[in-house]
Amino acid sequence: MSPAAPDRTLGQAAVTGTRGAVRRLRRWLRRPLTSLHLILGVFGLLTLFGLVMVLSASSVGDGSSYSVFTRQLMFCAVGLVLFYVGLRVPPRRLRAAAPVLLIIGLVALVLVLIPGIGAVRGGARSWFAFGPVSLQPSEGVKIALTLWGAHVLAARRAVMHRWKHALNPVVPVTLVIFTLLVLEPDLGMTISVGIIMFALLYFGGAPVKLLALIAGGGLAGAVILGLTAGYRASRITAFLSSSADPLGPAYQATQALYALADGGLFGVGLGQGRAKWDYLPNAHNDFIFAIIGEELGLVGAGAVLALFATLAYTGMRIAARNTDPWLRIVVATSTAGLVVQASINIGYVVGLLPVTGLQLPLISSGGTSLVVTMFLFGLLTNAARHEPEAVAALRKDGQGRLAKLLRLPLPQPYRAPAPVSRWAAR
Repeated sequence: MSPAAPDRTLGQAAVTGTRGAVRRLRRWLRRPLTSLHLILGVFGLLTLFGLVMVLSASSVGDGSSYSVFTRQLMFCAVGLVLFYVGLRVPPRRLRAAAPVLLIIGLVALVLVLIPGIGAVRGGARSWFAFGPVSLQPSEGVKIALTLWGAHVLAARRAVMHRWKHALNPVVPVTLVIFTLLVLEPDLGMTISVGIIMFALLYFGGAPVKLLALIAGGGLAGAVILGLTAGYRASRITAFLSSSADPLGPAYQATQALYALADGGLFGVGLGQGRAKWDYLPNAHNDFIFAIIGEELGLVGAGAVLALFATLAYTGMRIAARNTDPWLRIVVATSTAGLVVQASINIGYVVGLLPVTGLQLPLISSGGTSLVVTMFLFGLLTNAARHEPEAVAALRKDGQGRLAKLLRLPLPQPYRAPAPVSRWAAR
């Protein structure tokens, strides 16, 4: 046997092993409950990772080293309750409640603007303060808009090619929300709601020309809003100018890049980062990805990117495999909102975008954002259980011990509503 024969044998074994692994992966992806397992895995890993990083990034602040982490842990407990609610409530009931939830959200956005009722945090009157606890109603409005917008667009999917039906009433209602958010003012949340509106129209089947027009108008509006306030204009100027004062408006972005550079491939070690020692403001909030890069290196940052990439794949998989039009739009829009928000946050931390103040979902500290996002994951998990193949499997083979312990009802197959006659529609 020639000397090259062993090398060829090893190479063939490696190729055979790789092909076998790919076949096993494909078989696993074809299983009826794969989406459910994937979304639960992503949710659990992001939640645990976020708690660990909040503890690490906030442990050097004023007062107790555990104050921020303790508050985050309390909101996480509330979020788990809402995760269970999102998981357990039948989709048809959520859809029926969507208009009421939107009205409540709009009233809350009006009330928060009234001095004496709304509290100012970070220069924006966008909070309800109850002693040491603060709640941001705009976070809940995003979900209400998603549920209600999907309800309207799913009912109009046959006429979405007409601009009049595609625009009204989702876009006018969103413009009202924009106005209330600008009055706070909260540019980051305005951008987040704009992403939700665009995703609703896209997945609802709006014409491409209309989407392009809305995208152009939204970009122009964001630039105008960014340039009309001094602190926002300074952020944009610092992003565009290579000669911006590193101790001025570009301070946070510059310190974030220093932290990422210090991390290297494997990081300096969990809890060993230096940027959080008052070098990087909001290290446990908007810029927590910089702490991840510093302490866990490129490997840790890559793990976060992989989790959000898995979320994008899983969410779109759940949307594609569902037969309920409303649920498909809700899942696709929610997934897009979470992934795009994460992309914007990571983008401005690594210097690719101007700073906007959007948080990294499930990882940044922030009570309202955490609770709302956990409810959203409960809804995504609920949708995974309502995939037709998952419904059939759960009803045939029964649910697992955990589902029985949580007293989750068996998912019901989707039944399209009976067509309404033209005479009855009048």
